[in-house]
Amino acid sequence: MADPAHESLEATLERLKQERDEADRRYNEALTALDRAMTPVVDLPGVPPGFDEHQVTPLNEAWNILPAPPPAAAGLTGRLAGFIWRTIGPHLQRQLRFNSLLVDHVNRNTAAARDAHRAMEAGVRSLRAQSAALAEFHGRLLLYLQQITAYVDTKDRDTAGGQLVLNGALSGLAEDLAKRWESLTARERRYETHAAALGAGHDELRGMIGIAQQAILTLKRELESVRPSGSAPSAAPRVGQAGAPEPPRDAFAPALDAYKYVGFEDRFRGSPEAIRERFESYLPLFDARADVLDVGCGRGEFLDLLNARGIACRGIDLNHEMAEVCRARGLDVTEADAVGYLSSIPDGSLGGLFAAQVVEHLEPGYLLRFLELAFHTLRPGGRLVLETLNPACWVAFFESYIRDITHAWPLHPETLKYLVVASGFTRADIEFRSPVPPEDRLQPIGLPPGTGAALAGLTEAFNSNVEKLNARMFTYMDYAVVAEKGSIQP
Repeated sequence: MADPAHESLEATLERLKQERDEADRRYNEALTALDRAMTPVVDLPGVPPGFDEHQVTPLNEAWNILPAPPPAAAGLTGRLAGFIWRTIGPHLQRQLRFNSLLVDHVNRNTAAARDAHRAMEAGVRSLRAQSAALAEFHGRLLLYLQQITAYVDTKDRDTAGGQLVLNGALSGLAEDLAKRWESLTARERRYETHAAALGAGHDELRGMIGIAQQAILTLKRELESVRPSGSAPSAAPRVGQAGAPEPPRDAFAPALDAYKYVGFEDRFRGSPEAIRERFESYLPLFDARADVLDVGCGRGEFLDLLNARGIACRGIDLNHEMAEVCRARGLDVTEADAVGYLSSIPDGSLGGLFAAQVVEHLEPGYLLRFLELAFHTLRPGGRLVLETLNPACWVAFFESYIRDITHAWPLHPETLKYLVVASGFTRADIEFRSPVPPEDRLQPIGLPPGTGAALAGLTEAFNSNVEKLNARMFTYMDYAVVAEKGSIQP
């Protein structure tokens, strides 16, 4: 039997109906047995006649058959009488004695007989009254038991009526609450829409303000850099003034536009805190290695982590504004391109080289030169880590790669690994990172029980295709090629 606390509503109703039917059956059986057990009232026999006292008085009057002693006569008559008395006298005396005892016995039992007769009459009357009362009680009990079911049914109907009224009130209340809930939901959706629009506008406004602030700072730095040292602002030569060379019209264009990419990074790449959290897993790869170079260091998140770990490090970035942001925070960052910087430092001067989301910005020829210089500038045992977007993942390519106009060439994981190995590195491995969330992947179809073989085969083929598409389109957003320069070089 199922636990009533865990059974469904349908099972509970069915169980209660069965229990009610069983109770009705037992009640009807008991009522029938009671009806059959009732016996009709038996007519008790009448009281027998009372003690016959008609002869009591005559017996008391005639018991003494010798009222006087025999006469004592003289002569022949006396002698004859004496002879006769002596002959029958003893018999008459015994008869007298018997008559005396008999009359005494009759007199003694006459009162008891009267009392017994009266008691018998009272007992019979009482038995008849009790029998009649018991028969009436049995009849009334059977009538009560027959009517109690209808009475309970009326109570049930009354309770059911109350429940109908209550259910009606609850239904009305539920409908009212549902309408109010729908109204509140609609208001909440409108509020969320307005809030989302306000949030998007706020984010856009904040981004525009940040871009404007970056542009102002850039202009200020560039104007200060071209002003002659020690001269007052009013004495600075104007552009095109005689005796002062006029700079090219677009000499400041790259520097002045660099702030735009800073805003792009802030909006689409993620916050500095999120980037630091994502880069923390790379730190063990550079333990016990000094002079780590972060190529394309951006806002300097990885340099912050290396400094906190006590690893000597520096960074380069081609973006002027990025370099300025890092230097303003005290980081050792040079504004330079990768090939130019690596060409200017001695071979074997680096203990590690890290480049996150950089190689996809490089043209093929520049990338090959960069890998060659990276190999030469690393010391034996130096570690190379190149992280980039995974173009083999549909989401990464269409959601991230084509969004950035500075991306030059998508690099398949196997392609980049081959180029690294071909540049002289050993033990190059591919580490896939940032998996696509399960809710964003294609979902297989569940197979309900009892499905036919044809539909089961179709479902299995569909799910197999879903797995293949997930394996090609919804895998990992990023990957990193981790390589090491061998200790013994040819």
